[in-house]
Amino acid sequence: MYRLGIDLGGTNIVAGVVDENYNILAKSSVKTNSPRSAGEIADDMAKVTFDAIEKAGLKIDDIDGFGMGTPGSVEPENGIIIYSNNIGFFNVDIATMMRERTGKDFYIENDANAAAYGEFIAGAGKGTKNFVAITLGTGVGGGVIIDGKIYSGSNHAGAELGHSVIMIDGVPCTCGRNGCWEAYASATALIRQTKQAMIRYPDSLMWQLCGNDIEKVSGITAFNAMRQGDTAGKMVVDKYIDYISIGIANVVNTFQPEIVCIGGGISKEGKTLTDSITNFVKGEDYARDLEKRVQIKTAALGNYAGIIGAAFISDLYK
Repeated sequence: MYRLGIDLGGTNIVAGVVDENYNILAKSSVKTNSPRSAGEIADDMAKVTFDAIEKAGLKIDDIDGFGMGTPGSVEPENGIIIYSNNIGFFNVDIATMMRERTGKDFYIENDANAAAYGEFIAGAGKGTKNFVAITLGTGVGGGVIIDGKIYSGSNHAGAELGHSVIMIDGVPCTCGRNGCWEAYASATALIRQTKQAMIRYPDSLMWQLCGNDIEKVSGITAFNAMRQGDTAGKMVVDKYIDYISIGIANVVNTFQPEIVCIGGGISKEGKTLTDSITNFVKGEDYARDLEKRVQIKTAALGNYAGIIGAAFISDLYK
C-alpha cells in the first residue's frame, strides 16, 4: 500500500510517496513562488506528484490515497481552500483542480492539522487517542486530535491555539488581537525578546554570538549564550520557556490529551524545553492529583510530519 502526500507551503511545494509503515520512499519539490494563480500552483503540485511517484519506481495507479496539507482555512469535505493569506487563495476548489490534472481524488486539510495527524499516526503521538501538536515557528501552530480524529470546529477555523491570549493588553499579534500566545512563544517572538535583551545588556555574550550584528540574531542565540553561562541569555530563555509553558498549561487544561508534542526548530532544544515545561505544567495542571497525567514530548518526524499526515488524511473520510 502506497500513499502520496503534498505539503503546500508558502515557500515550497513538496510531494512524498509514503509506504504503509510511514516511510517516505521518494520526494519531489518545487518553489511555490506565490502569489500566482491557483491554476499555476495546481500545475506544479501535479508535476511534483508525478515526479515523486516516478522516483519511487511506481505508477500513479499504484497509489491508494492522495492528500494535501495547505495553509489557511479549508473545507475538507468539499476540497476547498476557503482562505489562505500565505498563498493568496480565496474559495479555491483545489480538489477539483487536482482531479483534473491527475485523475485522482485528493483529500485536503489545514497544514498544521496534517502535521499533527502525521505525528499522531507515526511520531510522538503514535498509540494515543487524544493528542495535541504545537509547532513553534514563525507563529504558533496547533493541531488537535480527539478520539483519533482531527478537531477543527464547526467552521473549520478551530484549534488556532496560538491565538489564545496569555497577556491581557499585551503586544500586538498579526491576527489583530493583543497578547496572543503566538506573540510571546513563537520563534519570531523569541528573536524579538533576544534583541530587546541585547540592547538592555550591551555586555551580553549574545552580541559576540551574532557577530555584533543584531540583525543576525536567531532563535538559538539566547540558548547558545545561556549554555556558555551568559546571564542575559539565561534570562531570555527562562522567560521564553515560561511563555511556552503558560500556553501548554492552557492546552492541557482544555483538552487533557495523553501527549502534547512540541515541534518547530526550537524543539531541537529537547529536554532543555520539555523538562522545564513539564515541571511548570505539573503545578498548573487541573488534574494534578490524578494518576494519569499529560506527557510533554518533542516532535519525532520533523519536516516530514506534514507529508506523512497528508498522505493518510483520506483514512478519515472513507
